[in-house]
Amino acid sequence: MAARPFIDMQDYSPAARVYWWLVAVLGTLAIGYSLTTLAGLDGASLLQALVLATIAAVVGLFPVRIPGAKTSLGGAEIFIFLALLLYGPAAAVLAAALEGAVGAWRTSKRATSRIVTPSLAAIAMLACAWAFEFARAQLLAMGFNSGALVGALLVFSLVLFAANTVLTSMLFALKKNAPITPIKWVQEFGWIGLAYVSGASIAGLLFVSFQHFGLPVLMVAVPVIAMFLTTLHSYFQRKEDDERHMVELKESESRFHSAFTHAAIGMGLVSAGDGRFIQANRAFCEMLGRSDANLLATNLHSLVHADDRRILNAAITELRAGKVQTVNPEVRGLHENGAGVWMALNISLARDWQFRTHNLIVQAQDISARRRAEAELYHNAYHDNLTQLANRTHFDEQLNRAIARRNRHPEHHFAVMYLDFDRFKMVNDSLGHKAGDELLVHLAKRLKAVLRPTDVLARLGGDEFAILLEDVARERDIADLAERIQRELQKPFGLGTMEVTTSASIGITFSSNGYQSSDQIIRDADIAMYKAKSKGKAQFAIFDASLHQHVSQQLLLETELRRALGAGEIYLDYQPICTLRDRKLIGFEALARWRHPERGVLEPATFIPLAEETGLIVPLGTWVLREACRQMHEWSLKGGESLRMSVNVSSLQLADPEFVTHVKRALSEANLAPTQLTLEVTESVLMGGAEETVAALTDLRRMGITLSIDDFGTGYSSLSYLATLPIDALKVDRSFIEKMGEEGDNGEIVKAIFTLGQALSKQVFAEGIETVKQLSLLQEIGCEFGQGFLLSKPMDAHRAGGILSDQSLAIA
Repeated sequence: MAARPFIDMQDYSPAARVYWWLVAVLGTLAIGYSLTTLAGLDGASLLQALVLATIAAVVGLFPVRIPGAKTSLGGAEIFIFLALLLYGPAAAVLAAALEGAVGAWRTSKRATSRIVTPSLAAIAMLACAWAFEFARAQLLAMGFNSGALVGALLVFSLVLFAANTVLTSMLFALKKNAPITPIKWVQEFGWIGLAYVSGASIAGLLFVSFQHFGLPVLMVAVPVIAMFLTTLHSYFQRKEDDERHMVELKESESRFHSAFTHAAIGMGLVSAGDGRFIQANRAFCEMLGRSDANLLATNLHSLVHADDRRILNAAITELRAGKVQTVNPEVRGLHENGAGVWMALNISLARDWQFRTHNLIVQAQDISARRRAEAELYHNAYHDNLTQLANRTHFDEQLNRAIARRNRHPEHHFAVMYLDFDRFKMVNDSLGHKAGDELLVHLAKRLKAVLRPTDVLARLGGDEFAILLEDVARERDIADLAERIQRELQKPFGLGTMEVTTSASIGITFSSNGYQSSDQIIRDADIAMYKAKSKGKAQFAIFDASLHQHVSQQLLLETELRRALGAGEIYLDYQPICTLRDRKLIGFEALARWRHPERGVLEPATFIPLAEETGLIVPLGTWVLREACRQMHEWSLKGGESLRMSVNVSSLQLADPEFVTHVKRALSEANLAPTQLTLEVTESVLMGGAEETVAALTDLRRMGITLSIDDFGTGYSSLSYLATLPIDALKVDRSFIEKMGEEGDNGEIVKAIFTLGQALSKQVFAEGIETVKQLSLLQEIGCEFGQGFLLSKPMDAHRAGGILSDQSLAIA
């Protein structure tokens, strides 16, 4: 494809081409004349003339566009007219040509326009400027002053406007072979003539000022005019933007209203404040079987099922918080006839032109058919067709979910039972498969009646069932459940005219084995089931012989612990508590021991958790409290009246409604002052926030008993809540003390706890002090009280009584 010529006149008529070349030549001559004449000026005048011409060109780069008009307004005329007044026609021609060239280069890419525009400006300016100079000479000859000259300039500006209009209209008319109608152009663009007059007026004022005050006037005027034009440009630009935005907004509203009214899906405009319907289309009304008036009288939330309103509220809250642009909740709507209608909602914010949120746009689509189909598909995919129990797929998913929960929360325990029914094959073989299926259905119902609603009962295939039991508190509970299942299954089943009984071989495994997949658990439960089957009918077995042995030992230990309480095998040791600065004895902590007839002395860690698990901790704790109070009173009579006895209290003891009574009775029986007793409770018990627990502690503190938080720092205390508790002291957990002095640990955590204790006006005790370094660091922190092997190991009552006379401890 051939390149287009530089001067492309394909759309010009012959006459227009002649006219164009004539203007180009004459314009070039005018510009040449201008340059030649200016060259004859002195250096200062030439420089000033060129500066004015340059300013006119620069101003032409930034025209002021008037909204609604096809053309723009510039301020270059001011400086063109000023050049005429100061330096004559040559300067004005150059300034006009430069301004025209800049405007043409800014608005057109065609060479014809970029050449002819400055040429037209030069011709018009030269002709009119010569006329103005002639008139100027006549006025000066007749003795008129500068005011008359400015008036002549105003007339000149109109003549220049007319000349420009005529020359330009002739080019356009010849180009289109249309009549030459300069009058029409003057009428259409007459307001530009006013701009010429305004520019001439300002130029005249500047000229008069220049005559009186010199060049500084121009130096001040140029930036002032620039600021004025910039402000005017900015104003018109904002106005144009606002008008365009309003037009777009009206068009958008029109399109939205049309789409809103005729949409096939439900659409509504809802108040963002109270959820009230402002407008709703017919599809929305029909979806919920309501009239338009009925719908507008309600709010969106009342039309949603109560169980789904939380979902809707959460979605709208997220939307209004600006976290998302739209939300898409699926909720059940309420039909007028009471039926539920599943709706897929699309909710977004409706903003006004200032981007303020007023309403919500709600789109609703009826998805009831899809939801029903999904529910049916889900049920078929995850349930056994015969018994309607969970199938293997569903059971595996639930089991994997339980494993994941166990991995996140190690305190979460679950168990799995694997059941195989004894004599089921005999029923199938003798009565037929239909009877066997009927028996399976009865078995499913019987098992569901024994289990909790949260337990998952599944048929894995044939006569093999499995049960997932979560939130298992004790393994013994699962064994008890297995026995209940056996008793339930031994009741007769009616199959037609016959009654049959059955039993099950049950294999049990627990999450404590550290499983990571459902296959592993089912495998081990299945192995345990066969172990049970090998022992005979109606048996259960727990996977892993060592685990089963451990459970058996725990059951035995529980029995022995019950016996030990009455046999005097439980006794107390006492660990001294002293001041850390001078090792002055201030009290003892009572520590339970079990002198087992076969296993020797057992530490609390061996039997206290078992006592708490079985509930034996209440009678055990009561005995410890009474014995500790008795012993403290005995020591008080020997000079230990200023000492205190610390006793640990479990959560189960505090939950006992008679606990405060037990404490009062123990003090009364021992004739011990309440001020000599300190009760230690763990941080987790207090943070549980049970009102009964706090009330009990408050009553005890009113009696004068000291209350201390044991193992402080290992829980999740709320400082604001901690400050309200009836607590006198904090005992720092030994795990923090053990780390002090190791690998540069300077006890920052202990220091923080000590500072907290001071802020809350609580005494701070350290337990587990075992090294001189730990003791030194605690003293530096300012901790006053403590206990530990470094100061003294726990001792029996006789040895503890022996240190009462010294009232101080020597470091071991």
